[in-house]
Amino acid sequence: MLIKKATKINAQNLTDLTFRSKAHWGYSPEQLEIWKDDLTITADHIIENKFYVLLDEVKIIGYYSWSKNGDVSIELNNLFVDPPFIGQGFGEMLMQDFLKRINELGIKKVQLFSEPQVENFYSRFGFKTIGQHQSSIKDRFLPIMELKLQ
Repeated sequence: MLIKKATKINAQNLTDLTFRSKAHWGYSPEQLEIWKDDLTITADHIIENKFYVLLDEVKIIGYYSWSKNGDVSIELNNLFVDPPFIGQGFGEMLMQDFLKRINELGIKKVQLFSEPQVENFYSRFGFKTIGQHQSSIKDRFLPIMELKLQ
């Protein structure tokens, strides 16, 4: 397994993986179409943010991305694992890599909007739920989570 920086040529593969992963959590094709713009990873996204992919030889099986929010705060924008690999420790591998990289940068706080189904995953790494964000689906709220470092 190898985690490396994504390149703009990975955009379509990351988009496809994101849609497969969202569908894994039971979202309908109609809902995914509503979220199409939010779930599409473009070459510009990859250039403007930090994207890292987990490779099994040459196949991307997961990725994460983040962006800065000031000098010492960042937002974890994405962390997805391809559904056939969910539950095999690859999400943890991606999270450990993410935390190692940001610790080297002197980051003091990480925030994210979690899928409700994976809130416990982030809690295992020390993230605390600090609020809720109304999603585009009526009566569905995304946990707003934060991890304080150092």
